[in-house]
Amino acid sequence: MTASGSFRGTTILAVIRDGRLAMGADGQVTLGEQIIKHGARKLRRLSNDRALGGFAGHTADALTLFERFESKLESAPGSLKRAAVDLAKEWRTDRALRRLEAMLLVGDASQILLLSGQGDVVEPDEQVAAIGSGASAALAAAKALLRHTQLPASEIVRHAMLIASEQCIYTNDKITVETIEQ
Repeated sequence: MTASGSFRGTTILAVIRDGRLAMGADGQVTLGEQIIKHGARKLRRLSNDRALGGFAGHTADALTLFERFESKLESAPGSLKRAAVDLAKEWRTDRALRRLEAMLLVGDASQILLLSGQGDVVEPDEQVAAIGSGASAALAAAKALLRHTQLPASEIVRHAMLIASEQCIYTNDKITVETIEQ
């Protein structure tokens, strides 16, 4: 599953293989047509390192959403999907949150979920998903590597993100990869 919407300036990719979630992000931050940072950290460890999250969109908006998501995780311990649905409902109905411009990609060692401000909580058919401007390239590369190699999830993410950085002008090759396992 890929989602790019109108968000430029980042790529987030998640892959699950052999009970391990790997999530990767590039480090580029743009303001208009100018690159203003090369090594930003766009991934967060959540729920005492039991989940990972990445964002595409406006940084302040995404950080607000991560705070809300973490509080939802605390209210529904061990249920990533319940927390995601609760956040999506609040995001869609709360007047202030509705204006936030970001997408979240969250996951644990068993599932990946894409969250948007339209109330979407989507679990992909395969154990791979991407958001942001380079999502299509990263997703295609990750699917090919997942289907045709035995590489671990972290290496699939790293290689696919590097391929995306060659295709998307808003994605650089300063890749961060985080992993968690069951």
